[in-house]
Amino acid sequence: MGVTGAPGPVMDRDEVDRALARLGAEHEAIETSLLALQDHAGRRLLEGAELTGTTEERWAATEAAVSLLWAYFDAYTGALRTARGIRARRRWSSREDLVELTELLRGESVTVAGAAATAHGTGRLSERFTLAALVDRMNELYARSLDMVVAADAVWSALPARIDLLAAELQRTRRLAHSVGVRPGEHPAGDDLERITRTLTRLREQVVSDPLAFWHRAEGSSAPGGGKPDTTVYDREARALEEVRREIDAVLAVRKDAEQRLVKLRDVLSRADRTLAEARTARGEVLAKIAATEVPVVSGPPTALQEQLATAAAYRRQAQWHRLSPLLESLEQKAEDELLRARESLTAVTAPLAVRAELRGRLDAYRAKVARHGLAEDPLLVERYDAARRMLWSAPCDLRVAEQAVLRYQRAAADLLGTASRVPPQGGPPEVQDRRGESPS
Repeated sequence: MGVTGAPGPVMDRDEVDRALARLGAEHEAIETSLLALQDHAGRRLLEGAELTGTTEERWAATEAAVSLLWAYFDAYTGALRTARGIRARRRWSSREDLVELTELLRGESVTVAGAAATAHGTGRLSERFTLAALVDRMNELYARSLDMVVAADAVWSALPARIDLLAAELQRTRRLAHSVGVRPGEHPAGDDLERITRTLTRLREQVVSDPLAFWHRAEGSSAPGGGKPDTTVYDREARALEEVRREIDAVLAVRKDAEQRLVKLRDVLSRADRTLAEARTARGEVLAKIAATEVPVVSGPPTALQEQLATAAAYRRQAQWHRLSPLLESLEQKAEDELLRARESLTAVTAPLAVRAELRGRLDAYRAKVARHGLAEDPLLVERYDAARRMLWSAPCDLRVAEQAVLRYQRAAADLLGTASRVPPQGGPPEVQDRRGESPS
C-alpha cells in the first residue's frame, strides 16, 4: 500500500496530546489482549497437540496471524514511541514538530516489512498503515485468532471429559452385562456395547486431534468463540448405552424372580390341563346323556409349551438369563392364552347340559306355581309334567323334544290360571304372571 497524500490539516498541541493519550490506551489494551492470548490455555494445548483436518489447517493460519499480530504491534509500538519522543522535545511544540506529529499520527507512517506483509497474503515486500488502520488490522487478526483458540478450547473442555465419563459407565455396563451372559455374538445388547465402545474410542481420538470438526458456530454471531460444541455423536451413543442398560436391567429382573415366574407358569399350564381334562370328561357325559346334538372335540394339552417350559428351567439352571428373559415373556402370554382356550372349550362342551338344567328349572318353577294355586293335580298338567320330566331326566335326552314338552306344560298352566302369558315359540324363559302379579319362579 503506497502513500496517498497529506494527512489533512496540521494538528494543534491539544489534538496531539489527546491523540497520544488515546493511542497509548489502545496500545495498553492491545498488549494486554495479546499477552492474554499468548497465555490462553487453549493456545498452549493447540501448540502441543498433534492436530488433523480442519483444526490443523486453521491452527497453521492462526499461528501465522499471531506472529503477524506481534509484528504489527511492534511497529505500532515503535511509531507511538517516536511520536512521544517528538512531543517530548519541548513543552510547546514548534510548527515543524506539529507537522511531523500530524504525519506520524494521521498519515501512513507505519511500515511493516518483509515476512509480515507476506504472511498477511499481500505478496508485497512491505505495507504502510496509518496508526488507526493498523489498530483495525490488529483487532481483526486478534478476533479471528481468538475465535479459533476459544472454539478449540471449548470443545476440548466439554467433550473429552464427557466421553471419558461415558466410557467409564460403558465399562461398568459391560462388566454387568458379562455377569448375566450378555456377550457379543450371543445377545444384541452385547453387540451394541461393542459398537458403542468402538465409536467412543474413535470419537475421542477425533475430538482431541480435530476439535473444530465438532464446533457449531452460532448463527449471526460475530463475537470470538460464538457457538457451541457439536455433541450429536456423543448424545446418540449415550442414548444407545441407556437402552442397553435398560435391557440388562430387564435381564437382572429376570434373574431375581425367575423361579417365581416359572412356578406361576407351571401353575397356569396345570390349570389349563385340568380344565381340558374336565372338558374331555364332560364331553363323554354329554354324549351319553344328550341326544341329537353336536359336541365339540376337546384337544389335548400342547406339548410344545411343556417343552419350552423345560427349556426355560434349563436356562435358569445354567444362568443363561439373557435367553431366559424373552422366553419367559413369550411363555407367559402363551400360557394365559392356553388357559383361556381350555375354559372356552369346557364352556362349549357343557353347553347342552346347561340347556337341560335350564329346562329342568323352568319345568319345576311352573309346577311350583300351579301348586300354589291348587292346580297341581289337574290331569292335563300331571300328564304333561310327567311327559316333560321323563324326557329331561332320561338319557339320552333329546333337547329339542324336551323343550317342546316344557312349552306344552307352560301353555296348559297358563290356560288354567287364566293369565295372559307370552310364551316364546322356541326356548327362553316365559314371562308369566298370575292375577296377583306373582312370578312363577
